[in-house]
Amino acid sequence: MILIELFAPPGALGAAQREWLARRMIDLLMASDQPDDSHAPEVLEAAQSLTQVLVHEPTTWVVGGQQPVDPADPPRYVVRVSTPAAWRKEMSGHVIEVLTQALAEAEKAAGRDPDRLLHEPHAWIHVTGVTEGSLGALGRPMGSLDLIRHLTAPHRDAIARRSAANLPPGHVVDPVCGMTVDLNTTGLTLEHDGTVHGFCDGQCLRIFAEDHGVSLEENRRGGVVQ
Repeated sequence: MILIELFAPPGALGAAQREWLARRMIDLLMASDQPDDSHAPEVLEAAQSLTQVLVHEPTTWVVGGQQPVDPADPPRYVVRVSTPAAWRKEMSGHVIEVLTQALAEAEKAAGRDPDRLLHEPHAWIHVTGVTEGSLGALGRPMGSLDLIRHLTAPHRDAIARRSAANLPPGHVVDPVCGMTVDLNTTGLTLEHDGTVHGFCDGQCLRIFAEDHGVSLEENRRGGVVQ
């Protein structure tokens, strides 16, 4: 679950602009520039459904050491992104890049200079990690593994049927999230029923092992789990 909170000065964005910008942030966040590095469409759709954007317009906005913010000045932005702590480090670079891009597109559409966001600190992106067990849904706390299970469980069958015919040699599909994995570079593989599976991260590997009753320790002794 990802929560994006956008803070903008009152009047900086009209209602239609706020709606467009919120949806644009989600679209860019879920997109990938590398086709071989994307999750299965079913998983992305589920992730989108758990991503929410709230737009705030604080009535008081003070910048230290400066005069009060003038409504006539180009707006400043603050974006706070809350995500499970286990995902924060890996996500931060991508999140900061694409959310800044979305803000720049909104600035350009409003007739303002979008490049100022890259030359002046007028858009701050705060990516914060929520401690394990501090997110809750369905009436109970949910850790990062629980969230991954929730995101992928309804789509496992579709992912399992995903054709590997067009994959480059040495590549496989992560059986949990549907991400394309290069067996030559991944450090996460596991053997089950005579097949070596590759995983995008340790959480997907753990979920697969638990769901299929595979002992990670035995696979390590056999030299399969890396």
